[in-house]
Amino acid sequence: MSRAYIIPIGGLKDGNHKFDFEIGKRFFENFEESEVKEGELAAEIVLDKRSTHIDLLIRIEGRVEINCTRCLGIFSWHVESESRLLVKFGGSNEEIDPDIIYLPQGENELDLEQHLYEDILLALPIRRIHPDDNEGRSTCDPEMLKRLEDLKAGEETGEDPRWNELKKLLNEN
Repeated sequence: MSRAYIIPIGGLKDGNHKFDFEIGKRFFENFEESEVKEGELAAEIVLDKRSTHIDLLIRIEGRVEINCTRCLGIFSWHVESESRLLVKFGGSNEEIDPDIIYLPQGENELDLEQHLYEDILLALPIRRIHPDDNEGRSTCDPEMLKRLEDLKAGEETGEDPRWNELKKLLNEN
């Protein structure tokens, strides 16, 4: 993993601190099976350090390139996310709550790369389909839509034309 998304918490005084991170193509390359291959995003971290814990407000905004689940084409999607993360010092390292991180006593750095990645993915829509144009028409790949429509028409008849040759063989025997 990259060291670009680490906050040095060891020398921070109690109070509010602000950190800004740029998220681009190299960020997503660190996640091999990522649904997002490219993007240009900005992450703003507002950190409130206390003696017993750190409260983080994480805002991410920008654009990512994702695959359309209908036509498999790539399109740009605006991402806007805001989340909170609580960092507690010491204690168990069990993952009881995904919004709470436990840091071992004496830890001087907080790596936010995985959390930023998860926030971006959670900001994506469940159905990732090209947005319609101003006139309400699909902007999906028209050739792929035609292929899908042809397959759909074959399903409606209840018969798959690929089985016809096999049925002929059955009838001959």
